[in-house]
Amino acid sequence: MDFKEMQEAYAKEPRPIFIDMYTSWCGWCKVMDKKTYTNENVVAYINKNFYAVKFNAESKATLSFLGKDYAYNKKEKIHELAKKLAGYELGFPSTILLSKPEAPPAVISGYMIPSEMEAPLKYFGSNANEKQSFIEFEKALKKEW
Repeated sequence: MDFKEMQEAYAKEPRPIFIDMYTSWCGWCKVMDKKTYTNENVVAYINKNFYAVKFNAESKATLSFLGKDYAYNKKEKIHELAKKLAGYELGFPSTILLSKPEAPPAVISGYMIPSEMEAPLKYFGSNANEKQSFIEFEKALKKEW
């Protein structure tokens, strides 16, 4: 799903947004694709509870998000939307979670195995982020993965 499709789907049926931000040269991004994003628990949970976007942070395409166009920055060699979403956490791979498109992003930088993804995915996927802190949520979570 791309940003346009995600925004159209969100307008019809709101749900949290999951963004896998990567680059073509990132070795850990490739490992995460092969080991984490093929895990049955991770894939099933993301597909059921999120709109998932795979985003190349060095894409040359102009992308529209929340009514604003973002383009590739040749000088900085990064897409402006990547900077907007990740801010100072710009590293790869980055997992970006949004409770809604206009919400402040939660950015998790770096490679994660499936068991490390369980708590943040369930925190946002269940909308617990609107009711309690992540620390409280993680303490109470009975891990299954």
